[in-house]
Amino acid sequence: MLKVGDKAPDFTLKNKGGEDVSLSDFFGKKIVLYFYPKDNTPGCTRQACAFAGLYNEFQKRNIEVIGVSKDSTASHVKFAEKHGLPFVLLSDPELLAIKAYGVWQEKKLYGKTAMGVVRTTFVIDENGIIEKIMPKVKPDTNAAEILAEL
Repeated sequence: MLKVGDKAPDFTLKNKGGEDVSLSDFFGKKIVLYFYPKDNTPGCTRQACAFAGLYNEFQKRNIEVIGVSKDSTASHVKFAEKHGLPFVLLSDPELLAIKAYGVWQEKKLYGKTAMGVVRTTFVIDENGIIEKIMPKVKPDTNAAEILAEL
């Protein structure tokens, strides 16, 4: 399990345009890396829209916002267009980053147990070191809480 002070695992995933994007592409900037379960679901939409609403504030502070889910790049395109999401969305259908960051966990929903992405946010410093880990965040307040702390 990752902890504060660990080197953030690097990865390369496809963005909504189908281009390869690596976490290390953003080193030199602070990064808010958030993992979420699924595009266009109520909680994930509220979380993404909250980040979109505060995106200019993150940019003013030289902070990059990156969202990761196991959805396809085509799904990310629709999600970003529908909700005006200006930040990077990465597709991780093979769970490479999701598992590297330990957010693929057993979840219970309506009495059933299944594996899934646990909504988690990581703040990574300019040198690629994990500065903060926020597990099981609330979608409505996650973006504002991070901005207030930074």
